Amino acid sequence: MKDAAISEQARFWRAPDLGNLELLRATYIKHSFARHAHEGFMVGVIEQGGCRFYYRGSFHVAAAGSLVFINPGEPHDGTGADAASMTYRALYPEVALLQHAASELAGRQRGVPYFSEPVTADEPLSRLVCSLHQTLEAAVSPLERESRFLETFAHVIGRYAEHRPVPFSLGQEHQAIRRARDYLEASYAEQVTLAQLASVANLSPFHFLRVFRAEIGLPPHGYLTQVRIEHAKTLLSLGVPIPQVAYETGFVDQSHLTRHFKRLVGVTPGQYLLGSKNVQDRSVWPR
Repeated sequence: MKDAAISEQARFWRAPDLGNLELLRATYIKHSFARHAHEGFMVGVIEQGGCRFYYRGSFHVAAAGSLVFINPGEPHDGTGADAASMTYRALYPEVALLQHAASELAGRQRGVPYFSEPVTADEPLSRLVCSLHQTLEAAVSPLERESRFLETFAHVIGRYAEHRPVPFSLGQEHQAIRRARDYLEASYAEQVTLAQLASVANLSPFHFLRVFRAEIGLPPHGYLTQVRIEHAKTLLSLGVPIPQVAYETGFVDQSHLTRHFKRLVGVTPGQYLLGSKNVQDRSVWPR
């Protein structure tokens, strides 16, 4: 059986919580971009096929798995590298957003980063950027969105910006992380932000992310999810309906709870609820 014919398709959206970041995922077959420039940056990942584009006086080809960097104000075009289709993901962060990420990485004010090489083959970083794009395509917590964006672009800038900021050394901020953990455990049902946690810890957001992961072994959003799941298990064992459990533990909806519950517990909330009910029923059997 032949595969269904591939058709051109594109999805564009914005992330208002991340400086109005623009995002695009597209599959193009015949489409070609006319020469143009962006006010902000373009960071793209080629998922399938290849891209050929003119940039800074010469032609470049980005194969599948490659990262593409376009600096603000620099004209470029773009088309498929051959007759096959091209699928890619692109993020268009504003200048201020990447300048902020560079400053967070260095721990002091930095200028606007500049990427001298438009194409690079870095499979681990490509996967990281692709994972960020997928995260921002889904309905996830503000904490996860902010954390993944900052961590990903710290890696991008730290590896490929022309003047790479050196992250300052990690300290032993045990009390700061304890305060953040206490805050997460008390506010697990709320939509906690990275700025709130960094303020509680009295650390810069990026330094807080690094210290938290080093000490706890999880990113803050991963720890928050774990706390929520433990509370969800308690409520389910008491027979609370699943939609109510999702609401009371801070998940966006029942499907969001189910996805994370299965990932951490190994069964769905429905299976866990049924198992808890069976245990309760057996507890009243005559001996």
